[in-house]
Amino acid sequence: MRCPFCGSDDTQVKDSRPTEDNGAIRRRRFCSSCGQRFTTIERVQLRELTVVKTDGRRVPFDRDKLARSIRTAMRKRPVQEERIERIVNSIVRQLEASGDSDVPSKQIGELVMDTLKEVDKVAYVRFASVYRNFREAKDFEEFVGGIADGNGAI
Repeated sequence: MRCPFCGSDDTQVKDSRPTEDNGAIRRRRFCSSCGQRFTTIERVQLRELTVVKTDGRRVPFDRDKLARSIRTAMRKRPVQEERIERIVNSIVRQLEASGDSDVPSKQIGELVMDTLKEVDKVAYVRFASVYRNFREAKDFEEFVGGIADGNGAI
């Protein structure tokens, strides 16, 4: 592992432990060259995922982009960071377990929507407003009305 401070390849693992959900290993590392300490997180990756966009473009799956979009929807909501990390891990595992390396962006969006609907309704509406491209206040009214009716769709 290369040191993020000085770029040296001479780093040592000082401590390893599983994360709370046992989905990754957190390693404390020490750089022999500059003396800095840093942490790495290792996760199992079952397969390389490619996202197929609605316009047909294919881009590599970016776990960090998924996490950012969920964090944005959850901003200022009473949801712990560990819960967000578990949500992201769960969605990634579902995508990897689907058996297909090509994942439509619509499938990812629907998985996030289904999860947020159960976790936090405000985050669900926030995510839906971007994902479903709400243009007017009427779009919000119809969507929130659908939630109140129990179907949550427009």
